[in-house]
Formats: sequence, structure tokens, C-alpha cells
Amino acid sequence: MSPVLGIALMALTLSGSTMAFAPIGGGASTHVSITGAALLQKVKETCRAVAEASGHEFNPTGNSAEELVQACLGFTATGEVSAAKFRSALQVIYVQNGLIDRDFINSAPHHFNSEAFVEGRRLITNGVASIKANLRNENFQAARETLGRVLHTLQDFYSHSNWVELGNTEPHINLIRPDLPLENLADVDTATCSDCASGTCPNPILPNILKEKKLTSGYMGVFSNAKPKGKCSHGGASDLTSTVVPRGGINKDERHPNQAFHTAAVNAATTASLQLLEDIRGAAGDNDFLRMMGIARSSVLCFVIDTTGSMSDDIDEARSVVYEIIDSKKGTQDEPSEYILVPFNDPDFGPMIRTTDPNEMKKEISKLRAKGGGDAPEMCLSGLQLALTGAPASSYIYVFTDAIAKDIALKDTIVALITSTKSTVSFFMTGASKRRRRSLSASSFNDYSDLALASGGQAIKVSKRQLPQATQVILDTSTSALVTVLQRARESKQETFPFMLDGSLNNITLYITGTSITFTLTNPAGVSQSHSEASGKLGTIQSVGNLRRVRLNADQQAGTWQITINSNQPYTLKVTGQSTITFIYDFVEAFQGPHPGYAVISGRPQAGQPATLLLSVMGRKGPSSMTIGEVGLVTVSGPEDVSNGTTTDMGNGDILVTIAKVPEGEFVVMLKGNDIVSNSQFQRQSTTQMSVSKVNIRAVVDSSVEPGETFSLPFSVMTQGSGGTYTINAKNDRRFPITFPASLTLTTGQYTNATLTITPPVNTPSGTDATLTIEAKSSSGVDSNYIVLRLSVITKVTDFVQPLCEVVSVLADNCPEDVSQCEPFQWELSANLTDGNGTGIESITLRQGDGNLFHTSLSVPIIQAAYNASCCSQIVEFVAVDKVGNVGKCYHSIVRSGGPPALTLSLPLWLCLLVSAFMARS
Repeated sequence: MSPVLGIALMALTLSGSTMAFAPIGGGASTHVSITGAALLQKVKETCRAVAEASGHEFNPTGNSAEELVQACLGFTATGEVSAAKFRSALQVIYVQNGLIDRDFINSAPHHFNSEAFVEGRRLITNGVASIKANLRNENFQAARETLGRVLHTLQDFYSHSNWVELGNTEPHINLIRPDLPLENLADVDTATCSDCASGTCPNPILPNILKEKKLTSGYMGVFSNAKPKGKCSHGGASDLTSTVVPRGGINKDERHPNQAFHTAAVNAATTASLQLLEDIRGAAGDNDFLRMMGIARSSVLCFVIDTTGSMSDDIDEARSVVYEIIDSKKGTQDEPSEYILVPFNDPDFGPMIRTTDPNEMKKEISKLRAKGGGDAPEMCLSGLQLALTGAPASSYIYVFTDAIAKDIALKDTIVALITSTKSTVSFFMTGASKRRRRSLSASSFNDYSDLALASGGQAIKVSKRQLPQATQVILDTSTSALVTVLQRARESKQETFPFMLDGSLNNITLYITGTSITFTLTNPAGVSQSHSEASGKLGTIQSVGNLRRVRLNADQQAGTWQITINSNQPYTLKVTGQSTITFIYDFVEAFQGPHPGYAVISGRPQAGQPATLLLSVMGRKGPSSMTIGEVGLVTVSGPEDVSNGTTTDMGNGDILVTIAKVPEGEFVVMLKGNDIVSNSQFQRQSTTQMSVSKVNIRAVVDSSVEPGETFSLPFSVMTQGSGGTYTINAKNDRRFPITFPASLTLTTGQYTNATLTITPPVNTPSGTDATLTIEAKSSSGVDSNYIVLRLSVITKVTDFVQPLCEVVSVLADNCPEDVSQCEPFQWELSANLTDGNGTGIESITLRQGDGNLFHTSLSVPIIQAAYNASCCSQIVEFVAVDKVGNVGKCYHSIVRSGGPPALTLSLPLWLCLLVSAFMARS
């Protein structure tokens, strides 16, 4: 249930033991605050660079995440901007940072304890190599997770070693530069500390260690008090070695006993985090760095399309919708930030096509042709699995098919992926074609209905002729800042559903799916409109197939609305709109130990105990622009059961919620509050359904794997329910060979251990990210649970040397000393770049400067680069990245300093290079 565990933002609520960089009270810095400060600064720097390169100013209107994202994305584009993706990315990094204190509690290298400097640096450099490889493959979620873990280890160096006691104020750059040696390390036989009977001496490091600048760190014993003679301890109540002479400890996690050292460690850790982030930014480029950080428009267009013989009309309609979305939303905040296309047939599915270029998406969807098939079932769920693991979290995915799923055995895996990613899946099912008869039994359609309901989507059944009318749903939901106000499902009955609309909502739409439906919609003033009024006082109603779409008029008032629905058949109701008021959430569980915190639960929360939620709430001007009222869990299907929780406001829009009694069956999260800006009450609902389980699965992916190697993953399964035989099932989205036990015999309340192996083929590209799902189900099928894990395939990196840059000449004689007279004049620079015996330079890009950069072929050992610019643009920086992500920089400034005149050339160098390159090609 908890494959990756870590401290979330709420870690400070626990009392008892101390935490790395996080005491209880006292106001000392935490891993979260250090990481957050570095991330926000680097994101601002990157956003400013992107804005200035586009000719725009970067001026956030405030300090909130919402206002930062608006400034990053909203240069000239119209429309709402949601900070949900950015906050989600931050939360992933924070939580994974805390994983180290939960899953590697006794690992010295992960914390730079016990003088494990070489091993600790290897964790950092291998992690950075993995991040860069993941980013080259656009596996942003895997990159975020690894980044959080690497930052924890890097930051711990400054708190757990004597780096700042040695007088260092800058970071130890060698920790992220494996081409540079780690020198002057204290060996195991060298005593490093004096005895501290009180346990809280300000600086127990021996004078000779300080004089000789020897690097050491404290030994930490969670389960043993053993340490080499004369060595420093980490210190603290949880460190058993701290009572062994020399007693005490040298950690700087808290302000006491030496606030100066604590502050110095925090400053060094923050600057080191910025250095590491800058290295990753340089390798990835500004746009992909921001995508990793969730700075992207919230809309993603993802189609999963059946390409068998009878789907020609459906493919044409999907193509038409894609073209309309691209053409109509270009230049607005509703323009998709990413396009994903997954075709499926039988027996094939994929590949997944993923691009940020709308013209590329047009090109790819235009290639689709309906062909093949013959039997009715197709590989629909296999295609959907690729989409769920490849698309960003919380995406809207649209499936087009006219057949049942041949791979229905994947249904439980799809549910696990839906819950894990919080993505919404809608199905467009069309009737059988004359070209090929298919049986669409009620049970097969119900499989799609089940998945749609579980995700908060719709299962829309129409004829091929009606499909163009039904796809209006895609236009509605392919938009920024989309929120759900209400979603319910009923088997058959008349019921009235109240819902609250607030002043921040735009483009409010109701969707009702089902047959034999009548309904009446009523606004807060008592004005009503029935299902038979296509255009009325409240909105317009469109009916097609089993879908009723109600778009409210733009001038509708805030307050409590209601809709009364009557049907003798099953139906669903969903109310959506556009608003920057939204929330993200995770179910979490507390863990204890030397560094206590909260673990995000992957899978279903445990039955028979209270549920704990971690919420981050976002408003138009940040959390200060709203107040939170009720937070609870509510059932979607059957009799409505609401369980409100008790909330603890942790500041900055973060809320810890405890639900004493969890509803029976499937439930979602409901949030209510007051929008101060519009002075109106609001309600929001999560879309993904959740339930509890008595089964618990634990596993941790502790490293990457090389292509061709077998990775062994230990996992444990336990049940609080009836013991006996439980079926084990495991799937991965890359179709890598996998082995695991078909079943386990469980004893109530005891974990049973097992091992899974997975082997990526030897030709797997470095940076590939495999999503692994493990499920355990009771023999009766009544209870089950799952975990979802990510495994990165990384080719071993042996090239750690940065590309080198040598400025050869500068021609800047004509630039006047008076910068106000600079406009008519130009300056030029030439440089040679090489990667020596490394993997070779892959890209050269301009980072600073408003001029033009040219370079010769990247395939030659020495690359000539030429830059020319106006004398008004006096600084140039360009970045060279090799094929494994090592970053080298060229920097030059022509700001006058009274030195000798610049070198001169008889011809502009950029012109010489162009002629040289032309002659080489000839």
C-alpha cells in the first residue's frame, strides 16, 4: 500500500523525535522549506528567461503559486490558469524527499552518515544521470520522484558533515561533479570528536580535524550503538551511538545548540540545491525543466482510438475534433500543452505518440487508417494502459471504439492506474457497422461504464451518425482550469441533487448519461427549465444517444441550484466548470521513527480505521483569497453517505483532514468553502473514486536498472481480514518479461514476503520508465488492493566530464562606452567547444543575449561557434550539452572595465563560419 513513503508538507504536525532539518517547533528549516525555496527560485529564473526570450516581461502579481503560474504562462494568452499541476509537482518532490527518512532510515549513504561520502555522492550522481535520461524521454513523473530523493541526500551532507564547521560557506561542488575528486576525507582510524557529556556541545570537532580541514560526518545508529573509536556521532535521542564516548553529536538539523552552524548548513544546502537544479535545467532546456515542474497549461489532449476496419467514420470524427481544438484554442490558455495518440487494433496496440507540437499531432492523426479486424473484441484496455502511464497525471483521456475489450483481464490494472494517476477516462461507443457485425452486449458496455465512473468520466453510446454531436464533450473538457462541482450515479429512481455554484465559475456544464430520462433544473431564484426545453431561461440542452448536455447561460447567478432526475434505468450526473479554485489531495498514513512524517498511500486506504487526507487548496489569489468550510468523503453511487472530517490548517493552503468513519463502498472527496474575491460559497469534488481494503501491500523501488539486467523487487502482503490463499497479479506497461508468484497464503495480521523480477531487454533506451502494478486479491474476490511503482531503465554512465568552451576572439571595438549610444553598433565573439573523449556534444543553445548564435557541425571533435549582437546586449551565455546530459557553458561580457581593447577580425566571424559550413557541405 505504501511503495514510496515520505514526509509531506504536514510532517511538522507529529510530535516526538527530531527530524532532518525539521525540529518540532523552534522555527528551524526543513527539507521541505529548503527544497521549496530552491525550486521556487529556479522556476522564477527559468520563467523570466523564457518570457524575456519571447519579448515579454515577467511580473507576478503576488507570491502565490497561482500568481507565479499565471505570470509564467499568461504573457498574452487569455483564459483561466490553474496552479494544480505545479502544486502537484511540488508535492511529489516534497513527498519523495521525505521517502529517504522512511525507507532508508538506516542507510548511511542516503544521509551522508558514518563518513559514507563516496557512496553518498554516487547516489547523487547516479540519480542526476537518471533524471536527465528521464527528461530526454519526457518521463517527467519519474524525474520528479528521483529529484526529491536526490535533493534529500544532497541537503543532508551539510547538516550531517562538518563542512560548515570547516569554515566553508559555499557548497561542495564535487558532490555533483563526479569528475572531481573527494579529497581530505578522515579515514576510519582517525579520531574526529571530543567527548560531550551534556550531548549538546556547540562544536565537539577535534581542533586538529578543523586545522587540517579533514572532512567527517557523524555516525548514526538506529538499531546499534557501535561506532569506530573516537568518531563523532550524529546525535539526538534516536541515535544509539550518541551515548558512546565521544558522546554528543554534530548534526545541525536544529538551531540548538549552535544556531550559526544550523543557519550556515541551511544556506549551503539551499545553494547546493540551486546548483543541482541549474545543472538539470541546463541539460533539459528551459521548456522541459518547466514541464517537469508542472508549469504547463492544464489541458492535455489524449486520444485512444480503435483502428479496425469499421472505425473509419470514428477516426474521421476524432481527426475533425483534434483539428478544431488546435485551430480554435491556439494562443489561449485553453490550448493543450501536450497531445497524445494511442492507436489499438487486434492483436496490436500502440505505439504511444506524444508531442507538444500541434502540427505534429495533426500529421499523426491524419495517418490513421481503419483496417483489419474481423472478430469483435479488440485490445482496447492495452491501449488505455499506455495512455494512463504515458499521459501526465489528472489528464482527460478519450477512447473511441465500437467493440468490447478482448483484454478484459486488464480491467483491475486499469482501475489501479486510474486511481494512481487521478486521470479521467471517457468512452465513445458507436453502434455496429455494416462492414463488420459486432455484438455489443450490455455487460461489455458496462465494463466501459465501470471504468468511466471510477475515473469521473462518461460512457457515451451513440450511433456513428450521431458521433459528431457527442464529441462536444471533448471540446468542453479540453480546457484549462476545469473543475468538478458534483458527480453522482444512480441505478434507477427519482432524486433531487443540490449543488453550489460560485462567482468564479465559467462555462458551467451538466452532463447526464442514461436512457428514459426526464429532469428539471432550478436556479437559486426558483426559475426552472425542464428536459424538453432545448433553449430556456437557464441554458441550452443537447440530446444525443445516451447523453444529455446542459450548458448554462453565461449570466447565471451564484448560490444553491438543484436538478431533479427521474429514470427507470441507471444514470449518471456530472456538473463541471472553469475556475482557478480547486484542490489536490492524497490519502496518507503516519509513520514513526527518528524522522516521523506522513506516507502517501498507493492503493486503497486501510479498512477499519480513520482515513487521513493531505489537501492543498488553490484560489484566484492564493490561499488567502478563500476560507475552507467542510471537507469530507461522499459516496457517488447508491444512497448518499457523507462523512465530514476534522481539519487542521497547516498554512499556505495545506490542510490535514482526518475522517473518523469512512463511507461504505466507493467514495470521492468533497470540499466546500467561501471565495472571498466573489463573496460566494463554493463546492468542489474529486473525480476519482476510492474505497478501503483490508489488504496491504508494501514494496520499495530502491534503484534504477540497466538494460538487459534482471531487477528483483521484494514485496510483502498482509490482510486484516480472513487469511487464506490470495491471488497475485502483476503487469507492466512496457511488456518487459516479469516473474512473480501466482498466489500467496496469508495469515491474518502477518506480512508474507515474496519477490518479483522484471527484465528490460538489452536494447531498451536509457531513460525508459516502466510502470509496474502489483495486485493481491482474496480467493472470494471480495477484497483486493494494489500498488503502482515506477522503475527507470538507465544505461550506466561513464562520461561525467563537462563540454569545454574556449573563447577564441572578441570583436567589440565599435561598441561605445556610453551604452545609451549602443543601438547602431554590433559586436562579435568566436569560441571553440569540445567534449574531449566524452560522448560528444548533442546541442548548443543560447541562454543569455539577444543576438544570433551560429555553430559548425556537432559531429566534428572541435565545434566552432560564432555569436553577433547589438552592443546594447552586452552579455552572452550559451550552453553545450553532451549526449548523457553533462553541461558546459560559454560566458562573456563586453561591459567596459578599463582593460586592453578587444581583438579584431577582418571579416565578421559569423559570415566566415557560414561560408566554411557551406563549403564543407559542398
